[in-house]
Amino acid sequence: MNWKGFGTFAAYSEIMSLLIVGTVAFDSIETPFGKEEMIVGGSAQYAAYAAGYYYDHIDLVSIIGDDFPESELSDLEKRGVRLEGVKKVIGGKSFYWAGKYHDNLNDRDTLVTDLNVLADFDPILPDSYKDSEFVLLGNLTPDIQISVIEQLNKTPKLVMLDTMNLWINITLEPLMKAISMCDVLTINDEEARMLSGEHSLVLAAAKILKFGPNYLIIKKGEHGALLFDQNNVFFAPAMPLQKVVDPTGAGDCFAGGFLGYIAKSGDTSFENLKRALIYGSAMASFVVEDFGNRRIKTITQADIRERLIDFVRLSQFTI
Repeated sequence: MNWKGFGTFAAYSEIMSLLIVGTVAFDSIETPFGKEEMIVGGSAQYAAYAAGYYYDHIDLVSIIGDDFPESELSDLEKRGVRLEGVKKVIGGKSFYWAGKYHDNLNDRDTLVTDLNVLADFDPILPDSYKDSEFVLLGNLTPDIQISVIEQLNKTPKLVMLDTMNLWINITLEPLMKAISMCDVLTINDEEARMLSGEHSLVLAAAKILKFGPNYLIIKKGEHGALLFDQNNVFFAPAMPLQKVVDPTGAGDCFAGGFLGYIAKSGDTSFENLKRALIYGSAMASFVVEDFGNRRIKTITQADIRERLIDFVRLSQFTI
């Protein structure tokens, strides 16, 4: 891949794995455009599909029941995702979430949350996963995120951590420890204000960066995303789409696309993270076009290239 406007990928002689830890689950989703029952969801599978378009050495850690379709696991393996770290509980049921989105598609109501086998999730990394250079910690309890980091044999090149308002409210102390151990923290604008106590996102970012991460990504849904380090800020717009059907998984696909690009390029500089923000935004813009993982499983490299060019057109101008 050498797409004009986005630089080139570095050439690597060694294989560096991307470790993704999160949920593989079932969702029932209702939006103004329809309703789907018991479709495949979960942060880890969304992130793995998105990352897999840029990088092909992905190790997945999750837990499922024996109700999870073998065909879906096979689809992931065909994308180069290793599943040695996915524990199947015989006689158990996979994590299940049901939600209904409001007309604006930004707000939603959670109708059902059945943890099922996720309630006992205590991930043990296979030995072959412990030298991972890039790590994506999905939206799980801070204790699980900390446990995964502590099982690694060495310090990764980049650890990216996702969290949410629930953990800010009920597990703040372990969350702060987890944040101090990551390189990139990704949260939404509401969560940034909660975590920092600041209304201004610029002031919020400055305070959160003092907690330990080198970089902070603040997601603003249909209004794009902001990338901060101690000295710089970069804004990536969201793609205006004619068709938005289901926002579920958009943040996970963003994270997967972001870190997949970083893993492929091997460059963790702020300038390259700016490019990664666009690559992640491109993946998020695909998944919302259909329910569940249907769209993210069917896009082509040509689709991605055209979407990236659209992002250039969207934000490029001269003075």
